[in-house]
Amino acid sequence: MFIDYLSVEQAYPFDLPKVADITIERYCTRTGERLSETQPGWKHEGSYSTSIKIRVDGRRLIVQGNPSAVDRLDNLFGYQTIEQCVAVYNRILLEYGLPALTRCTRIDHLMAPRSRVVSRRITQARSADEALDLAFDQGQANEEGDHFAYVQTVETSHKHTIVGDGMRITRIDLTTNRTVGKGNALQYIKALSTQRAGYKVGHLYTDGCTVDWKARDQYRKAYEKATAIALFLLPKARRNFGDDSPEVTYLRELITYCQEHGVVRMEQELKREYLLREGLAWWGFFDESKLKAIHEEFLGIDKRLTVTAMDYETISEHLVSQGVVKNTKAANTTAQYALAWMGGKPFDKQNRQQQTMRARLRQIGIDIANPCDLTRFSPVVHVSSRDVIPVDVLAMPTWYRRPAGHLQLVAA
Repeated sequence: MFIDYLSVEQAYPFDLPKVADITIERYCTRTGERLSETQPGWKHEGSYSTSIKIRVDGRRLIVQGNPSAVDRLDNLFGYQTIEQCVAVYNRILLEYGLPALTRCTRIDHLMAPRSRVVSRRITQARSADEALDLAFDQGQANEEGDHFAYVQTVETSHKHTIVGDGMRITRIDLTTNRTVGKGNALQYIKALSTQRAGYKVGHLYTDGCTVDWKARDQYRKAYEKATAIALFLLPKARRNFGDDSPEVTYLRELITYCQEHGVVRMEQELKREYLLREGLAWWGFFDESKLKAIHEEFLGIDKRLTVTAMDYETISEHLVSQGVVKNTKAANTTAQYALAWMGGKPFDKQNRQQQTMRARLRQIGIDIANPCDLTRFSPVVHVSSRDVIPVDVLAMPTWYRRPAGHLQLVAA
């Protein structure tokens, strides 16, 4: 398990330095008192494909991003502890002269005042003449001759809140790479979509490469890693470095490696509500092994799953693989006659073209001269079956690019 995304914030007992070129100050129009000072957020370009978002809100510092992808071309393998991720953030904050993120040593429970403006409607009686005038002018009079007025009042209440002297986690993504064998990834993902994660039903995407389980407090998904690299990372590398660059060659090797091992990436996003409820928000006041236990529970989603991956070929693909025809064009033309036969088109024994197509199709077990029985015929051909055995740990290849610094110690 490693960390794929981390969103944190920390409040300091002093004003933070002004880093951005713009500052937003809020004042009370009634008293002229300055209420708060905020700097717009900015992005620190951390690598080829990711950026770290930083924002200063008065004395509060907010950092969001994927520390495992900073200064890296990919993040197939990432940081395994929160401390390693925070070290990356602190290195970036140091460049802007901002204070470092620290562990919590103290937590206080407070009753913070909270004010809100409440509007109340007051009904006032008026004369019949006033009601008729108002109906003529505004169309707002009713039959009783009443009219309404709104009075705004400020109500103050108290809300329980927790304040710490260190970093608070507002979102953390836990990730594991699973290997299911070459050619088994899509069938494994499809099988996962039949299972429930918690009380949520899986949703399989139309491309068959991703399944997710959406919930208010956490978001879980599984997807084929090779396809994700090919769709998102490879096009950017080709634009930035060129098709023949070492970066593009490296990503293509990584895609091949993921395909050979059938890599399915399991991701679990724990949101603010979940972290607060489970006592995982304040860094330094919880055992990180609890995060691993939560993630292991998600990984156990396939315990009741027995998966058999099957290879299928369409009629045209089967014609080519069996050597009946030499090219795809001839195979597609022949397959069209089979589809027309399935639709009920009668066979013309006098037609030389149909005779040729019948001879081709008979070599793969389809005789279009006979009436079509859809209960016995399928337009796809079952080639082979094999069991899928998930393996939780994906081995790191020797040629994998490890970033400079402390991640080398983790990956070694």
